Amino acid sequence: MFEKYLQEIGLSEKEAEVYVALLQYDNTSVAELAKKTKVNRTTIYPVLETLAKKGLVSEIQVDKKVHYQAEPPERLETYIERQKVVLEENTKRLKDIVPQLKSIQRESGERPVVKYFEGREGIISSSEEMFSTKNEEGISYLIYPKDLLLELFKKEETDKYKGLRLKNNVRSKVLYTFRNGEIPSSADGERIKIDEEKYPIYCDISINGDYVRINTLKDKLAGISIKSKDFARTMKSLFRLAFDNLKK
Repeated sequence: MFEKYLQEIGLSEKEAEVYVALLQYDNTSVAELAKKTKVNRTTIYPVLETLAKKGLVSEIQVDKKVHYQAEPPERLETYIERQKVVLEENTKRLKDIVPQLKSIQRESGERPVVKYFEGREGIISSSEEMFSTKNEEGISYLIYPKDLLLELFKKEETDKYKGLRLKNNVRSKVLYTFRNGEIPSSADGERIKIDEEKYPIYCDISINGDYVRINTLKDKLAGISIKSKDFARTMKSLFRLAFDNLKK
């Protein structure tokens, strides 16, 4: 439980495991720590080094031998504050860096650019990339199973993608399934509910500008992102075919 939280705030899996183990000692040797965590001794040394740089572990001398001890859990607050400062600084720098990086990006023309990603973080990252791009048409086409999205993602995460879309003045057209009622259309989007029994959906599909993103949600969190004008146009046509017929 503790290890999972520590990973969420920025520690690696082994860093979290070693830190939690150290908290259970006043201080201990690498040999004892390796026995406690089942982490190889050669692996523990660099892990302890990175924990020390994060201010969470210190080195002491005990009978002329090197031992390690965990800093109090309160130090995690200091660590998080430092992370916030670094994140704010990087966010400011990003405004200058992105245009510079785009200036050296290789132009791919009409050749499709395909990316594959796994896990929640991969999906979140691809969503941010997709909805941050310009959409001259001003419409995103979305297909999703609302129940699965609610199970897998926090509201603030899905709200963030919506915020990015609205920031670019992009409305949505949505086909969705939802067992717990209906999601009414609004000024920012037109929505049509699909009969889940007849047409079950297990993927989250988004078409935005020249991007098409397809995420699998049922058995494994993974997906692909395809940047291709021709492919996006074709997917939009198929979407509109279904949307217009359901609207009748």
